[in-house]
Amino acid sequence: MRFSMFVATGVAVMTAMPAMAQDGRSWTGPYAGISAGLDFQGNDSNAPVEFDTNLDGTFGDTVRTTAGADAFSRGFCGGRALGPNPTGCRRDSDRLGYAGHVGYDVQFGNIVVGAVGEFGNSNIVDSSSAYSTTPARYAFVRSMDWNAQGRLRAGYAMGDTLPYVTGGAALARVDRGFETSNGANSFTQDRDKRNAWGWTAGGGVEQRVSDNFSIGVLYTYTTVNDRSPTVRVGRGTALPNNPFLLVNSAGTDMRRSDNRFDWHSARVRASFRF
Repeated sequence: MRFSMFVATGVAVMTAMPAMAQDGRSWTGPYAGISAGLDFQGNDSNAPVEFDTNLDGTFGDTVRTTAGADAFSRGFCGGRALGPNPTGCRRDSDRLGYAGHVGYDVQFGNIVVGAVGEFGNSNIVDSSSAYSTTPARYAFVRSMDWNAQGRLRAGYAMGDTLPYVTGGAALARVDRGFETSNGANSFTQDRDKRNAWGWTAGGGVEQRVSDNFSIGVLYTYTTVNDRSPTVRVGRGTALPNNPFLLVNSAGTDMRRSDNRFDWHSARVRASFRF
């Protein structure tokens, strides 16, 4: 169902196009334009929060309550915890994305190759949460300030219609934070921003509707490497069943286990060709 809007938009765009000419216009030359559509993410249930209880740099330890039980037996969720119970997890949802682009194509017979640069923003938020038996919630949240892509593309011109594949490098400015309802412990946390590099690939179709204007649809998958920040949990107050009343007074480190920030994009594009 996530692709339904993209498919419906693509059908609407293509059915609105004029009949393809026997001999289409040349695709060689520069162009610039805008795009907008939906960005969405897959299921992050395989990205739980992980712990280093003895601060040896190795994560995967089990946090114990004062009674020796697993302090996080209530589980994790691939979304943003809104309350202390796992039923209060808000899954990552589809969000609006938009961008501007510039590019240049060269046509050799029916083969069209080119390069395009894109800069834009997306409202997607990627979260991973844990629930302790205190009870309390802990959520690592990251969002995007902006993203940029440099892609190559190659297509086969069928008159004024150009189906193509595309791929290249991706860069995103990621805003990262941590949230918790645990008031019994201290948490050393910094909301920070960093640049994350990765790659993108996809395909689309573009239609010339005049000498200087084209419209189309594009699907891409993008992934960047965003290493999760580590949060240091300090020694807790002596509350019943407090999972962070630590034997090691130095504390416990916690982080999300997934360093990938990835998303799918389905965009409608419009380009002015010079």
